[in-house]
Amino acid sequence: MLKILLLFLVLPLNSLAQNNKNIRPNFVFFLVDDLGYSDVGCYGSDYYKTPNIDKLAYEGVRFTNAYASGMVCSPSRASILTGKYPARLRITTAIPIKGYARIKNGTGTPLMDADYTMNLPLEELTIAEVLKNNGYSTSSIGKWHVCKDSLFFPQNQGFDENIGGSGRGHSANYFYPYYGKWRMAEGHPWIEWNTVKGGKPGDYLTDRLTIDALNFIEKNKNKPFFLYLSHYAVHTPIQVKEKTLLKYKDAVPDKERGHIYPKYAAMIESVDQSLGSIVKKLEQLNLTDNTIIIFTSDNGGHGKWTSNYPFKGNKGNFYEGGIRVPLIFKWSKKIKSSQIIEDCVIGNDFYPTLLEMAEIPLIPNQHIDGISLWSLLNAGKKIDRNELFWHFPNYIGAGHPDPARPSSVIRSGKWKLIENLENGEVELYDLKNDISEKNDISKKFQKKVVELKNKLNNWRIDVNAQMPLINENFSP
Repeated sequence: MLKILLLFLVLPLNSLAQNNKNIRPNFVFFLVDDLGYSDVGCYGSDYYKTPNIDKLAYEGVRFTNAYASGMVCSPSRASILTGKYPARLRITTAIPIKGYARIKNGTGTPLMDADYTMNLPLEELTIAEVLKNNGYSTSSIGKWHVCKDSLFFPQNQGFDENIGGSGRGHSANYFYPYYGKWRMAEGHPWIEWNTVKGGKPGDYLTDRLTIDALNFIEKNKNKPFFLYLSHYAVHTPIQVKEKTLLKYKDAVPDKERGHIYPKYAAMIESVDQSLGSIVKKLEQLNLTDNTIIIFTSDNGGHGKWTSNYPFKGNKGNFYEGGIRVPLIFKWSKKIKSSQIIEDCVIGNDFYPTLLEMAEIPLIPNQHIDGISLWSLLNAGKKIDRNELFWHFPNYIGAGHPDPARPSSVIRSGKWKLIENLENGEVELYDLKNDISEKNDISKKFQKKVVELKNKLNNWRIDVNAQMPLINENFSP
């Protein structure tokens, strides 16, 4: 019912959008999977070659305190699409996860997973639906991973087309035919790689998705469009084109930053090449001035392949290396170039930001947890928000020596508190003076701990966050 009401509120704007189709900006939302904060040149890497990403940052705005809404894929992506915290959506972990039944019924962990939503509800009014109802052509190309069942695929969530999107969190193979053995798997109706049509042996998935994106731009050059290009790269498996790999085989690795793997470097370069192709296409069609490009990642880098230097942690935990991500905005027409913004922002903020940039009325009941960044981008106006929150009432990596464990987090100014939900223990960090989270100062600042724990608990109540349950069968 709520979705019908929200649709009613935006539908009357459709005719206005049609009349202003040459005025409203295009959007290219360029989302990379598992790209670490320092995995690109403009964020500190000398080993990874990312000239197109670096150029985008030079011509646009680079954020230094941008956060994913989750430490793994699905929560972060659901937040981008809805403007809500994952805890409010109850999409708090990767969908689906290996070992789910074991966590629910086993003896290896002191808590049991909180129940979580396996499909992004159709009742949610996604950013794609609002843009589509206001005259935009919409395309989801690449990874989706906010559902288990095909009913909840992009084509039913506001996108005119879906190429490569399913419930799967990563590709079986980056070379044609991409799906490997999964297509024949029994009991997995959500695996539908047939949305990537055509191709030949040797074709590389990142290149293929880029071609589809270029075709979409060409087809919609005369009307506003929203391109959600969500690459599977640089998620495992780490597979690359040999010609791209060659330049890194003799390159000097950056051991200080943990940038030492030629294959991973080549995979990052394939994403950079994709961005370069998109930018070139926009230039050829004279669409640059009226196209907004947003570049970011869904969570921190994988701990096996990169270090997320100078941060502690990686994908799958709430240290800075797991949730702080690169973020670049470019809009040649209205955003001053070569800016660096230090304000804290999060994935919930994209939804209202895009609406305001497109001059579409905000929908506060939908993007309830997001704040528009437009005034910050355009006029340098500070954000009126004091805290950011994360909540993970689950485990990932059942059977591993150190699985991701239930925890909640608050960042308030320079302070960051991590609460372990298994035992109630906390860690407190001063990010202004300890960006690498080396010194837990919770015992020194006990009043601050109490203050932040109260704020964190009040937030969990406000969003009706699910909490893990005591595992009566736990056997240490």
